Amino acid sequence: MYRSHNCGELRIADVGSEVTLSGWVQVSRDFGGLTFVDLRDRYGITQLVFNMDDNEELCSKARTLGREFVIKTVGKVRERSNKNPNRDTGDVEIEVSAMEILNASKVPPFTIEEDSDGGDELRMQYRYLDLRRGPLQRNIRFRSKLAIETRKYMDSQDFIEVETPFLIKSTPEGARDFVVPSRLNEGQFYALPQSPQTFKQILMVAGLDKYFQIVKCFRDEDLRADRQPEFTQIDCEMSYVTRDQILETFEGLTVHLFKELKGIDLGKFPHISYDEALERYGSDKPDLRFDMEFIYLNDDMKGHGFNIFDSAETVVGIVAEGTADEYSNKQMKELTEWVQRPQIGAKGLVYVKYQGDGSIKSTVGKFYSDDVLKALGEKIGAKAGDVLFILCGEEEKTRKQLNELRLEMGRRLGLMEEGDFKPLWVIDFPLLEWDEESERFHAMHHPFTSPKKEDVQRMLTGDHATMKALRADAYDLVINGSEIGGGSIRIHDRALQQKNFDLLGFTKEEAQAQFGFLMDAFEYGAPPHGGIAFGFDRLAAVMNGQSSIRDFIAFPKNNQGRDMMIDAPSPVDGEQLKELGISLNE
Repeated sequence: MYRSHNCGELRIADVGSEVTLSGWVQVSRDFGGLTFVDLRDRYGITQLVFNMDDNEELCSKARTLGREFVIKTVGKVRERSNKNPNRDTGDVEIEVSAMEILNASKVPPFTIEEDSDGGDELRMQYRYLDLRRGPLQRNIRFRSKLAIETRKYMDSQDFIEVETPFLIKSTPEGARDFVVPSRLNEGQFYALPQSPQTFKQILMVAGLDKYFQIVKCFRDEDLRADRQPEFTQIDCEMSYVTRDQILETFEGLTVHLFKELKGIDLGKFPHISYDEALERYGSDKPDLRFDMEFIYLNDDMKGHGFNIFDSAETVVGIVAEGTADEYSNKQMKELTEWVQRPQIGAKGLVYVKYQGDGSIKSTVGKFYSDDVLKALGEKIGAKAGDVLFILCGEEEKTRKQLNELRLEMGRRLGLMEEGDFKPLWVIDFPLLEWDEESERFHAMHHPFTSPKKEDVQRMLTGDHATMKALRADAYDLVINGSEIGGGSIRIHDRALQQKNFDLLGFTKEEAQAQFGFLMDAFEYGAPPHGGIAFGFDRLAAVMNGQSSIRDFIAFPKNNQGRDMMIDAPSPVDGEQLKELGISLNE
């Protein structure tokens, strides 16, 4: 027997028991006649004691142990004289009577501690060592429980879990596909799915009614902290449902997951339209943990001889409460430089300080008298001690810039409190986006999204301007400024689906070649249906207050899409390529 207990299990009630523990050596400490060893497994750490007076040979052997040696020990549980309140097993220790070294270890390239001294690339190269660390093990355990609780809830709602294929047909819409050559069909390729979208719609035509799957998806796109080339979705579809029924079902899933895994009651989720979200926050995924809503100032700031405002399409600001006396001129200059960075792109930043002593200080005081600025402050509800920050320019671009400033001020002022979660549904997205470069429409979500019922006739008969105004029966779940999931009511009528393909620039032949199987299925009694997909990795990260999904994936890729541990992608043997009919020399 390698162990009678794990390394996080023993408590004061176990004193006097003889136990067997196995695990990795976290650290060892020699104090003359005593040697202390911290033994670790995924459950925790237990302190071992080797006494030179009791067993000189055993104690000498213990002193040869290095970090990450794998050992088995037998001993008696005793109460610690110097207890460790920061450790679950901190009231006890093991007085070791026997030890076996199961495997030695090289010195690890970084410390296997809560906070490691290894950089990202090094830790990814030795991922099997990084995964021994407490933070990653907690993340992976959380991910496992998240999947289990998802399945519990979906089963309680009578959903059926169905696996869909990984080798499918490549489609031109959306991100780039990963393609897989077919040996048996030389010159032809499968694609790895960006989502199971068409298959889950086919399942609705097949009458399965409620489908879900925790599924891997693949996108060959540029990477960042919350993106990976392969990622996991909670993918769902339902028949005979309205938008509100879908939102109710998956609001229920989200509430269930937070309640079971975090002990947090989220309450009811507000609904905000896409247009309202952009108008109030400059983003279709607003962070509602703090206010700082946009204030439109065209009527107040134009016509005073300040040409920059007078010539701008929009003048818009936010009020940062209680910062007037805290932010020095140096800090204001630094904040101005922050919004002027290429990532933000603002030309400058105007501010009005309503100082605690009642005076007003502004970068545009030359054009606006104190009386005008005071009246403006009263109108927008700015109090003594507040600062009004103002940006101007093209409406869409300026809103995006001010959204970034709003989020930055939220961070700097500590308004994004840990453990505070503010979910919302963003609804009524545009159906189509016009791309000036390609001079054609693109689907805002995907080509199978249905227009709102009241817009269907306009879609079938309207002109180009009408198409730009079409609204989709689409929705996103947003938590703390992160898009957690998105979905829509789907088109289930062949004629309407064909019209959407026409608007997206598909010829009838292209639409039939790419999606003919789906449109053919619509002719055999397709029910009304809709669904949603949650980003499983992102949900796990957001629930734990983290921005990167990488540490919630056991074996992630780096920013170049490489697996540093197995060194992939890698060249393929020439004979394999020959069998596939592929030549790299052409």
